[in-house]
Amino acid sequence: MSNLKLSIAIGDYDRNRALMDGRVQIDGVDPIFMALSPEEMFFRAFRHQDFDISEVSFASQVVSLSQGTSKYQALPIFLSRAFRHSAIYIRTDKGIDRPEKLIGRKIGIAEYQLSANVWARAILEDEYGVKPADITWIRGGMNSAGRPEKIKIQLPDDVKMELAPEGKSLNDLLLSGEIDGFIGPRSPKCFDEQKPNIGRLFGNTVDVASSYWRKTGIFPIMHLLGIRREVLEAHPFLAGALMKSFSLSKRAAETLLADTSATKVTIPFVEDHLFEAKKLMGENFWSYGVSGNEITLNTFLDHHHRQGLSSRRITIEELFPENAMESYSL
Repeated sequence: MSNLKLSIAIGDYDRNRALMDGRVQIDGVDPIFMALSPEEMFFRAFRHQDFDISEVSFASQVVSLSQGTSKYQALPIFLSRAFRHSAIYIRTDKGIDRPEKLIGRKIGIAEYQLSANVWARAILEDEYGVKPADITWIRGGMNSAGRPEKIKIQLPDDVKMELAPEGKSLNDLLLSGEIDGFIGPRSPKCFDEQKPNIGRLFGNTVDVASSYWRKTGIFPIMHLLGIRREVLEAHPFLAGALMKSFSLSKRAAETLLADTSATKVTIPFVEDHLFEAKKLMGENFWSYGVSGNEITLNTFLDHHHRQGLSSRRITIEELFPENAMESYSL
């Protein structure tokens, strides 16, 4: 019997590389890998179901699940995780010297449903008392005008959302001071170019994120792995096979990263950063699977519902199939 030939769209991350170069195989599968940006993967997956298996936005997956339109079954393979304190940008000349000063401000976002934005709003509310209804959200394209939500959403009545003026990007508005800040997974162009009066809300994001971890034990999850439901229904073994292979690929990346004979990432002090991350968060700081990630998952699902993105509170049991939530042991 021949293997299944399946298309797989994932990001070009070190934790995926052993799969993409063939060092790790997926049991029963001949994969056709495509290394794509999150924006392209998510748009094509949620709009057109272009891939058999795809990295998917955590937030958009829960939106589609709550709306009863989910075409992908998510697996607890967390391909992207990030502390989103660093995702909040401000005009430094507007007197915003602490998070509470965001109340009453105009803040740009590319999409309300982006996972990074859900987490940033969660942090602002839980840690600083700034609720989504306290801010006027200006939605538009980051560096070029116009950008649709991947999935249509209906926000609560108390959430104020305005569209960016026609022909203007959020970068334009931030540069001109027409908005007071920006939240998103990518830094705006004006920040990258070090334009005057553009900065991050939190000065030392490593320190503030480390404190957040110590307090909450949360390492925010951004992306999951999704498999088209009809494919998984026809081949239930794929859930276990994907959990196994993606975990092995991540382990291969972790082994290489810990090898100090030659730096594997083009940045200095990698070994020091890895040592500090393990000292803070433990050896298995980037774990896959539900076990050990319940607090992070439930916090996100709580805020997703409270922020109006899901009409009902989705549970972990609804999010993942049973055969991906447990594994054998010797």
